[in-house]
Amino acid sequence: MSASKTATLTFRIDPGLKEALRTAANAEHRSIANMVEVLIREYCEQRGIAIPPSEKIKNNHGVRT
Repeated sequence: MSASKTATLTFRIDPGLKEALRTAANAEHRSIANMVEVLIREYCEQRGIAIPPSEKIKNNHGVRT
């Protein structure tokens, strides 16, 4: 993985689902944030959804980050 800037994602989640996520992350010696990223990448890979390189993503002001 490249050493690029990261974006913040904030969302609410059912406490039971969060605990399951924490358990899964601990089992793989990952942080919760890293576990969420892995799960999203796996989901996209399984469904043929391309993940564009970070340098091609524009921020809210239309500027490439």
